[in-house]
Amino acid sequence: MTHLDIRRPDTDHRRDRAAWREPFIGSLAAAAAATALVLGGIGAAPAGAAPAFDQADPSTWPNVSVLDPSMSTDAINTTLAAASGETEFSMGRHAVFFKPGTYGSDAGQADPSTATGIVNGTVGFYETVAGLGPSPDGVHINGALHVEPYQAPGTQNPWENQSPGSLDTFWRSLSNVQINPIQQPTAAQNAQNVFTYGQADAHQLRWAVSQAAPLRRVDIQSNPAGGTTPAANLTLFGQYGEQASGGFMSDSAVSGTVVSGSQQQFYTQDSQIGAWQGGVWNMVFSGTQGAPAQSFPDGRAAVGAQPTTTLPTTPTTRDAPFLTLGADGAYSVFVPAARTNASGVQWTATSAGAGTALPLSRFFVAQPSDSIQTVNAALAAGKDLILTPGVYQYGDAIRVTRPDTVVLGLGMAAITPTNGTAALTVGDVSGVQLSGFTVDAGATTSDVLLQVGPTGATSGSATDPTTLTDVFVRVGGPHAGSAGTGIEVNSPNTVLDDIWVWRADHGSGVGWTANTGVNGLVVNGDDVTADGLAVEHWQQNQVVWNGDGGTTIFYQSEIPYDVPSQAAWMDGTENGYASYKVADDVASHHAYGLGVYSNFDNPGIVEENAIDTPRNANVRFTDAMTRFLAQNGGISHIIDGEGLSADTTGGDPTSTAYLSSFPGLDTTAPTLTVTPSTTQPNAAGWYRAVTLTPTASDDFTPAATVEVQVDGGAWTPLTGAFTVPDGQHTVAFRATDAADNVSAVQTWSGRVDSSAPVVQAAVRDQGTPSVSVTLAATDAGSGVAGIEYTFGDPTTAGTTWTAYGSAVTPPSGSRTVSFRATDVAGNVSAVGSIAVSDGAVVPVADPSTPAAAGTVAVRTGSGGNGGSALAFTGSEAALPLGIGSALLAAGLLLMVLRRRRARR
Repeated sequence: MTHLDIRRPDTDHRRDRAAWREPFIGSLAAAAAATALVLGGIGAAPAGAAPAFDQADPSTWPNVSVLDPSMSTDAINTTLAAASGETEFSMGRHAVFFKPGTYGSDAGQADPSTATGIVNGTVGFYETVAGLGPSPDGVHINGALHVEPYQAPGTQNPWENQSPGSLDTFWRSLSNVQINPIQQPTAAQNAQNVFTYGQADAHQLRWAVSQAAPLRRVDIQSNPAGGTTPAANLTLFGQYGEQASGGFMSDSAVSGTVVSGSQQQFYTQDSQIGAWQGGVWNMVFSGTQGAPAQSFPDGRAAVGAQPTTTLPTTPTTRDAPFLTLGADGAYSVFVPAARTNASGVQWTATSAGAGTALPLSRFFVAQPSDSIQTVNAALAAGKDLILTPGVYQYGDAIRVTRPDTVVLGLGMAAITPTNGTAALTVGDVSGVQLSGFTVDAGATTSDVLLQVGPTGATSGSATDPTTLTDVFVRVGGPHAGSAGTGIEVNSPNTVLDDIWVWRADHGSGVGWTANTGVNGLVVNGDDVTADGLAVEHWQQNQVVWNGDGGTTIFYQSEIPYDVPSQAAWMDGTENGYASYKVADDVASHHAYGLGVYSNFDNPGIVEENAIDTPRNANVRFTDAMTRFLAQNGGISHIIDGEGLSADTTGGDPTSTAYLSSFPGLDTTAPTLTVTPSTTQPNAAGWYRAVTLTPTASDDFTPAATVEVQVDGGAWTPLTGAFTVPDGQHTVAFRATDAADNVSAVQTWSGRVDSSAPVVQAAVRDQGTPSVSVTLAATDAGSGVAGIEYTFGDPTTAGTTWTAYGSAVTPPSGSRTVSFRATDVAGNVSAVGSIAVSDGAVVPVADPSTPAAAGTVAVRTGSGGNGGSALAFTGSEAALPLGIGSALLAAGLLLMVLRRRRARR
């Protein structure tokens, strides 16, 4: 992440970083050496040997400092200075805790330049600072815990120091403290910069950060005992206007004004502020009392506009677990309860709010020297887990298998898989809390770095959701690493709260073929919520959302800088991969306040759509924007072909594009076509068979519903094709979409006869060779068009069929007659045959049993002049019982008459 807006067009900001980093590292190293004695928790311990590790006493944990109100301000500031001395990709980690009480003097609050005895420290890389009270008001600090920009060397004007400014101020946090802001520059801060910082304004605290630097449960106010003391303010950018990009504040209170200045985007959640001033591209608020009114443009924003997305509540949220110290001297971890439709802070002056306090005895407190087998055995035995500050390199994943397990990292503890496994996996359970750690990809590619629930997971609770808070995943940066997916969420109802998933654009092991990574976040579970989501620089879609019912509030994404060519970055036939992709079969999703940015190193690279989504009234995007930052190429559209471009053809402010709502209202009816299987009837106007296939298309999903109506009857839902029944019919079709828009009705009319005729044959033996065969056919549909017959085997090649007119006599020696009938529609019956063999006995069928299609025969004599035989045959269907009985009676009558005639 590097957002540069105020700089020369030919500036390579990543190369600028290299220029300032070395002198900066050198100055930090000197400062760290001067204060090394306060590291490792000795801020709370006397000089001499460090106390032995005690699972119940955080002051004995490695790289943890626990401060006490009885300590001198100088000792506190020395501890803070030492903990803040890490560089951007160092391996050091530090956590600083304040026991409940008051720290520092408020005597200089009206004029920071004259203040003495204040707590004053910057919060550096891989440093977390937190109070140990039940609420922020348990720890009152007169002074400042602040974050300042880093200036680039060699410039003549402080306003030119934009690289990196605060664009790389990552991996730190401040939480659970109340601050009466009295801010002065620190010695280390001035040593690292070309231009020194003056005192901050009275009652103002500076927190100039980008990603992975949350403010949680912070109360920024003037001395509560000060009576008429002016309200305290919070500023989110540097003193000289240096830019910042992507901060996060939750469950916090600011009595005065939050001044965002050059902060390019920021998310404020479940907080209370006096006022908000400023905004560049994408300021998002949910559940924040005092937030500015909703104001988001379409197209191009006017100069000076402050695009703002404001939701009155946060639909689903859950704050991070945190360490507390009780009045009895015992430590515990407080796990806040989930909130729905939240607004404002959940704590009071003396209460942590709704939740559960877990004693430290419930936890296994891990150190980097503990093996993965030891850690997983503790989890399997029912322990929760605290990761003390450090880097945990493991050949297997940390495996969470028990519901409601808490995994709490301190000091941005890092987990690195070394064998291509995940860093951490969660089983098919609910209520798990993961918080406060980073994950680094290892040199052996991991398919997934952090997996929440196995594939197909079903366990999830809306009231006790599995939650990831302040979890940061990266590929490359401190060292080479690769992964397929950063975070995969399979468990339903999971909450992601302040997440940054970063494929590094600078640091070690960085390059298109070096730190490879496909997708940053893949969501397969239903009803997953992301509050404060940043995913950047992955090589295909940054986010793939496959589950239904998802919600995202605030999304920040830079697509990859280092794409080598357009041909290497194609999603099928579309230029580039959308940053945020919702799968085509997703039925419901809503995202608010999205920003996608381009900054391609190479020319000729274009992303067609920043967001790819089905067009569905229940899949909605509110307030999305794109921005061309610098260098080459750009983004053609915001969402699925809609929204203006943000690319090199623009310039400022036209290189930013806004879209306040997608999709718009569905006012367009579906289109409907009906394709018949046969397009023309025969010459007589009949169809032998017709299948009608309706095809509906609509600009929205889900697909339109198709209905069919036959001969003016009721409309009936139809799936697939419709087969027209026999007879004269008119068939109508219509399609209706989810918005009740109805297509034009499509009709088809015609006569259908799909049934073949039935043929019957009668044979009379009048003495060899006087045998006659009589044929008759019936058809209930279009009617019989004709009957044909042939002698002998009808399957013989070259068989000639003759139109039947009257009874026929088979020639001697070939006593088989085959026959068939054709109806007017062109249906042809199956071929029927009857055979007469001189002197043969013709089998007799039971006249009470319907015969199968083919032959029905009744023996009435033995053939020759002295006997008679009558046989019946039908093709296509059995001879009806009534007809068979009648013919049998006629045959018997003839036999009687012949015998009487013979007696005479």
